[in-house]
Amino acid sequence: MYLVTNRSVSNGTTIRVFGDKPNAKGPNELRIVEVNEVNKKWKVSAIKDALTPAQVKKLAQDHHLTIDTSLPWHGSLEVACKLFTQASEENKAILFFVHGYNNDVSDVLRAAQQLEALYDVIVVPFTWPANGGGAVSGTASYLSDKADARASSGAFNRFVGKIHYFHTLLSETNLLSIKHKVGAKYKGNKNPMAAAALYSELVSKVCTVKINLLCHSMGNYLLKHSLMTSDNVTSQLVFDNINLVAADTNNKHHANWADTIDVRNRIHVVINENDAALSASRVKPGKEQRARLGQYLKNLNSKHVVYIDVSEANEVGNKHSYYISDAATKNAELQAVFNDMFKGKSVEKRLTYFAADNYFTLPYYKKRINTCDII
Repeated sequence: MYLVTNRSVSNGTTIRVFGDKPNAKGPNELRIVEVNEVNKKWKVSAIKDALTPAQVKKLAQDHHLTIDTSLPWHGSLEVACKLFTQASEENKAILFFVHGYNNDVSDVLRAAQQLEALYDVIVVPFTWPANGGGAVSGTASYLSDKADARASSGAFNRFVGKIHYFHTLLSETNLLSIKHKVGAKYKGNKNPMAAAALYSELVSKVCTVKINLLCHSMGNYLLKHSLMTSDNVTSQLVFDNINLVAADTNNKHHANWADTIDVRNRIHVVINENDAALSASRVKPGKEQRARLGQYLKNLNSKHVVYIDVSEANEVGNKHSYYISDAATKNAELQAVFNDMFKGKSVEKRLTYFAADNYFTLPYYKKRINTCDII
């Protein structure tokens, strides 16, 4: 598994290389590492920053890249080629994952493992320097993580920019080939609509790798602030689906930033009114903390967002990470919804729509009461 971070990273091969502070070169500095589980322990391998000229030429040849091989290229190019090839050969979507408050790197990796196992996707986590301070870490830790999330917004924008660039680069050869085919067929033809339709049809058959984003909890707060930076690329057409789950950010005025995002398919906001962690996050800073987007079924007024209420879905209860907990493993309907979300598909067909409040909900079934228990 590859992991991208703006945390400080020291030398070594264990998970202890990751710090809980931003990179010493600044919070916008990105590092990419490979992490594998060996004998139930994480082994960390650094990705070499600079590729040799021979490595660059081989990548360009193997993947038909239209790049200047005389320029310096970094290890991220090789990683992107490997991920894209794996996704194509295994017919899997790539899910970029941004975690929330109070997560250390081991928490992030466990969540990524569960995502891959449950939904058969390739997960690439982006981990920012959350404190990982324990189950009940107090207001100071919470506010510190919010500050680190804001400070990490520039790094996240750089990360999304890299995703966009490499996805375009690796798709470019196919797109050029399709343009030539369509141009040859409709040469001199005055039917641009037919040409455009053929182009779209061929692209959908060849460019099959879906890339999606999952932001959980305070990861949504980071996303929100990344949209406010001067070098924002996160709002551009990068992802098929953007999935905002248990969002620990203000419900109020969320449409102002959510409606600036462009996606190929859908923006999903998933809400659990009974979310215990979001209840706690609202209490910690006192009265200043407004209703959280991931816990509030009012003011759902975005023009582009698909709102999904899972509050009454079986097994969800007051859970915060219900996309990977037993809520998903025991509730087939819930798992199916997340499966489609994380693979770039639409989910409305599985849901019931409540027009008055502008949200969808899952079918759920009340647990049967044993009459013997009542007597």
